[in-house]
Amino acid sequence: MLEAGAKAPRFTLPSDEGRTVSLDDLKGKKVVLYFYPKDDTSGCTVQACEFRDNWKSVQAAGAVVLGVSPDGVTSHGKFKAKYQLPFPLLADEDHAVAEAYGAWGEKSMYGRKYHGILDHVRYWSGRPHREGVPEGEAEGSCRRGAGGTRGLSWDTRDGDRP
Repeated sequence: MLEAGAKAPRFTLPSDEGRTVSLDDLKGKKVVLYFYPKDDTSGCTVQACEFRDNWKSVQAAGAVVLGVSPDGVTSHGKFKAKYQLPFPLLADEDHAVAEAYGAWGEKSMYGRKYHGILDHVRYWSGRPHREGVPEGEAEGSCRRGAGGTRGLSWDTRDGDRP
């Protein structure tokens, strides 16, 4: 897991929109980067729709939301269209970005061990928050989905990476 105050690891990933998205291109913006296990599953759908349903608050906070999962861009495109999601979904098929952010690791279910997206932790401006969202920041947009997600965000306006 990233330590409080750590710089956000750089990344460039393909999006469902047919372009690549790089953290470096978002310098000066508030970035909400959230990791989720799989497109169109119950918990992941709930979380994505919470961002969608709170989109006015996200925009009022001046935030850029990026959803990241190991699914490919074709799957992301179908998921985004089905639920009318107003933000890009990024394909991290080799889960290298999730690993860099501490969002990928060993899990256990019914005694079976496997690797996947770890349980939810939220960061804002590089500092972890376990409860609530700072006043004025995309309230309700980073709740834990049933499948477990990890949401990360940085306010890049104050010198944090990118």
